[in-house]
Amino acid sequence: MTTTPLHYQTITELAALIRKGEITCVELARHFIARINRFEDTLNAYRLLCMESTIDRAKAADRALKEGGDHGPLQGIPYAVKDLIDVKGLATTAGARILEQHIAAEDAAVIRRLEQAGMVLLGKTNTVQFAFSGVGINHDHGTPHNPWSETHCLPGGSSSGSGVAVAAGLVPMALGTDTGGSVRVPAALCGTAGLKTTVGRVSRAGVYPLSWSLDSVGVLARSVEDAALVYQRMQGADINDDSTLGRSPQDVLKNLKSSVKGMRLAFAETIFFDDIHPEVDTAVRACGDVFKDLGAEVTRIEFSEAAQAIQLNPGGVFIASEGYTLNKKWLEENFDQLDPVVAQRMIKGKDITAADYLGNMLASKRLRAKVYNVLKDIDALLVPTTCVPAKPVAEVDTDIDTYLNHNTMYLRNTNIGNTLNLCGLSVPCGFTKAGLPIGLLIYGKPFQEEVILNIGYAFQQITDWHRNTPDLSWLGDA
Repeated sequence: MTTTPLHYQTITELAALIRKGEITCVELARHFIARINRFEDTLNAYRLLCMESTIDRAKAADRALKEGGDHGPLQGIPYAVKDLIDVKGLATTAGARILEQHIAAEDAAVIRRLEQAGMVLLGKTNTVQFAFSGVGINHDHGTPHNPWSETHCLPGGSSSGSGVAVAAGLVPMALGTDTGGSVRVPAALCGTAGLKTTVGRVSRAGVYPLSWSLDSVGVLARSVEDAALVYQRMQGADINDDSTLGRSPQDVLKNLKSSVKGMRLAFAETIFFDDIHPEVDTAVRACGDVFKDLGAEVTRIEFSEAAQAIQLNPGGVFIASEGYTLNKKWLEENFDQLDPVVAQRMIKGKDITAADYLGNMLASKRLRAKVYNVLKDIDALLVPTTCVPAKPVAEVDTDIDTYLNHNTMYLRNTNIGNTLNLCGLSVPCGFTKAGLPIGLLIYGKPFQEEVILNIGYAFQQITDWHRNTPDLSWLGDA
């Protein structure tokens, strides 16, 4: 029997407790509500909570199980969603006060699918304004507090609240979105698993957009298995997001626990390891030995395409182009009411010419085709998720140049995968001497989520990094 506190148990473990009758769905929901009430004032993970409907959903899950209606391991499990994702009757603010009356008329597609699986929504998590930053700072709603340090350190962004909520045991799983690293960066800095899906795998209908070319919906969870369970239910075609049409869902659970013996994994040396913190370098390199012990073939390759990807999207300017188009009303009419850093970055998108934008899109397509050929004999790439661990917010948020330099640094390795449309999985792989998490990023070819989840699951079977939990004694947590 596990001695792990209830709030730090995985979805699989919680599902087993529910089915053994050791806890009801209502009791589980109330446990997380109590924990949120205890720590939320400091951690600032949530934008809003829906506690009354949470208990109603939990009661419905208990009732269904009692009547023989078992919809699988997600039934009765609490979850949270990034405040870009529509929940009927709740505001979707995208991290901006000026959108606090933007009430969703319908649930997003991913919400409907998780509700059908019987999950229990706790609330919506804080995000960077318009999801346009990798450090996780929000000057409008406040910046969530990374639970691994009493000093207010970066949570990573833009799915900042989701990363903090999962890491601190305020929820077992939370949804995020990823346009340049916004699932994987907070996963790495907060010590959780973070799955970035290929564009076209999960419907974005009902998700506040930043970039129609690069946006994807992903999962932050306590384990790779948990991420796989959630992804399995979220994926699939949706007429309201044409990127998902014409592609059959994949069964990622079928081979999740298969051996990775004989798989070909490679450390991608170009760009990814440049200017890396030495403790991050050591931790990520050590993962090669873990995979060798599992029977995988681990090599190193030069991957010049990474540098080419960065050149195609310097500083996120082409994301800014689409972001400006989508948020033109707010930028032109309410500029002074927006987060100044986000607004100054995004409004530059209007200066990008159509010729430059279209030329970049064409070059991206050609580069993606080239990469697929380069990786034809490789199952996955191994790189650091971020090249440095979480820094104090006060050190980063001093002036706009310092902020932007750090933003570029934290997003560098993840942004490459978005430009190339790779799927990616960040898993905890160590800690610095200061006790801050380090993330390993497993990159797979487009639409091969089942491969990276299989690799990540195998890694977590013989490592315990994901079992570590933050010491919240500074908040009075025993």
